[in-house]
Amino acid sequence: MFRLAYVPGVTPAKWVNVWTERMPDVPITLVAVPAAEVVGLLRNGGADAGFVRLPVDRDGLSVIPLYVETTVVMVPKDHAVTAADEVTVADLVDDEVLHPLDDTIEWTVRPGLPAFTRPATTADAVELVAAGTGILLVPLSLARLHHRRDLTYRPVPDAPQSQVALTWPTDATTDLVEDFIGIVRGRTVNSSRGRTPASPAEKPAQRQAQKPAQNGSGRRAVPASRKRVVPASRKKKGHRPR
Repeated sequence: MFRLAYVPGVTPAKWVNVWTERMPDVPITLVAVPAAEVVGLLRNGGADAGFVRLPVDRDGLSVIPLYVETTVVMVPKDHAVTAADEVTVADLVDDEVLHPLDDTIEWTVRPGLPAFTRPATTADAVELVAAGTGILLVPLSLARLHHRRDLTYRPVPDAPQSQVALTWPTDATTDLVEDFIGIVRGRTVNSSRGRTPASPAEKPAQRQAQKPAQNGSGRRAVPASRKRVVPASRKKKGHRPR
């Protein structure tokens, strides 16, 4: 069994599907875990590998950065920023910006005005946005995860962004972990790092590809080393070699 942890907003389905096709005898178990707890889970052996949001404490961990997400601002549908297709951090200077304890964006200076409270989770902060008591900046995938009919979002291109990475305990880099790394990196089954042998069904096609080429008459071509060599003395006019 292979245990894969993932934080909210990350969708591991495409990699899990490839694993299921390539490793049908090794079940994969998904472990949903809050972003603040995933590193502890990996270090305690609760999962073999996990998708995390950077930055994390990398002590004892191997990390492969994967992709960066756009940061968006979640607001009520009647908020002034909805008049634009995208906004800047400066546009939010007069708004109370919620800062949940599980915030996944690393800020140097937080935008807007500090809110009256710090919610424990992003989900709690979304409830406060819906109540009209502040706005919230999150990675796009979290805005989609917490979608509500009374809320909307707009991209904030100049805000810091959240990066998703694959990580695992370095001392526990097993063959199964290597297999999953290969899948995430897009390696094929027959790549040099893959452990799955080529399918026997491919062998006949390989043998057929190695057959000698045929000439235009349909006869098999004769290798140059087997062609009969006629001495120069016998190459007389009208004489045909046998």
